[in-house]
Amino acid sequence: MIIDKMEQTLRPAESNMPEYPAKYITLATGEKMVIRQIKREEVPLILEAIQPLMDVEKDFYDIVASRFYSELLGYYKYRVKDEYCLIGTIDGLIVGIVNGRMIDEKSGMSYHTITLKQGLRIGAQLFAAKMEYHFDYLNQEEVWIVAESPNGFKRWMIEYELESRPEVWHELGGVPTYVLTKELWDKHKKSKCTGRRPVKEELLATSLNPILPETYSQKPGYRRCAK
Repeated sequence: MIIDKMEQTLRPAESNMPEYPAKYITLATGEKMVIRQIKREEVPLILEAIQPLMDVEKDFYDIVASRFYSELLGYYKYRVKDEYCLIGTIDGLIVGIVNGRMIDEKSGMSYHTITLKQGLRIGAQLFAAKMEYHFDYLNQEEVWIVAESPNGFKRWMIEYELESRPEVWHELGGVPTYVLTKELWDKHKKSKCTGRRPVKEELLATSLNPILPETYSQKPGYRRCAK
């Protein structure tokens, strides 16, 4: 595809970021969730999974989903520098999505975590995978984190014992920035971050053609939860 000079000036320079290596986690139900990084061309499908939440006020789904949608659209349109997105799938069905970006070589920024199937700590596992990417593959020293819901604050700020950094302002605003340092990650990694590699080809193949979930309103018991 030919890109004209004006468009080139609008696109940020991209860093050479290593790809997150896919892994799988055996959940309490015995189901296997595959976590992998999506490619830019997959973004439109992921946007379809997020869009139904944008009108749901419960638990701040609306603001989380709206911001997440905007962030991924910015990634798709080359308007955000060094963003990434990981998805979790069970038998190909999308059950969770997380994203963030690299600020520079030392620091990363966590954006959002959306869980599309509750009760299995899918959001917690995906958030840990996101932190694993920053610390173990991007080799960063810290990740900036904020929360937009009480659940998010309890899950990330309290459980990870995050360091308060009020003098630093996260792009999302809201609560003053908290930071997960490499030292804190090393302390909590063993209990928070699970999964196995490599993923067998037949299992990975189920994630490579992800399936959109039905909206929670269409299927009772299949609830979407944004954190």
